[in-house]
Amino acid sequence: MFSVDLHAHTRFFHGHDDLAAYYDPVGVRLLAAAARARGLDAVALTNHDYYRAFDLGDPETEIGYAATIPGVEVTTTHGHVLVVGPDPPRRTEPGELTPEETVELAHDRDCAAIIAHPYRNSTVRNTDVEFDAIEINGKHPRTEEWVRRLAENHALPLVGGSDAHYPVEVGRAYTRIDAEVFTPEAVVEAIRDGRVEPRVHRGVVNRTVRRFYREIHEEKGYLQKPEWLESPGVGEPPK
Repeated sequence: MFSVDLHAHTRFFHGHDDLAAYYDPVGVRLLAAAARARGLDAVALTNHDYYRAFDLGDPETEIGYAATIPGVEVTTTHGHVLVVGPDPPRRTEPGELTPEETVELAHDRDCAAIIAHPYRNSTVRNTDVEFDAIEINGKHPRTEEWVRRLAENHALPLVGGSDAHYPVEVGRAYTRIDAEVFTPEAVVEAIRDGRVEPRVHRGVVNRTVRRFYREIHEEKGYLQKPEWLESPGVGEPPK
């Protein structure tokens, strides 16, 4: 069994490609070091609409770093999709690919396609596309009940990812992966076979940070309730 954060970013800001070129080599080391400190075996590098490879050495000998998995968070026409595996696209144009095109691209490159944060600024969950899994997002674990019901309705496995933009956030949600060896190919195979289980850390620090994100996302109108919660008599969403 391996513990892997399947959704993380090497930097806290968006855009500014010139600045990112200098910061990313630092950010990936902070990310991998934080993942190791949190007891994770690996962390996926899922920056927005681009993937950049980094050589951190062999994690068996470089004891300060967890392993990294290639990935990218694609901004589709309906929201974000994680593409994780051995050969993700190096760059995608935000808002250009449909969810169906993104899944096709992922599968052509032997990667898994995962619905990211399905109830935050996204309608990907409403598309009729054959994804490989759905994410329980570390920023909004209160939506976990909603996501579990969504995954059950679509007969899809659940995975966990922190959606970290700062190293301290790594591992607040992660995935237990049942595999004999650890490679990007083995991770993809385990996701597709359903040999995965999401985990969420609910400590004081994580709760405080999540409350901060919730206030920001609610103010921006990013958070959405499932359609079935809008029916009379259903009650309040989970806390």
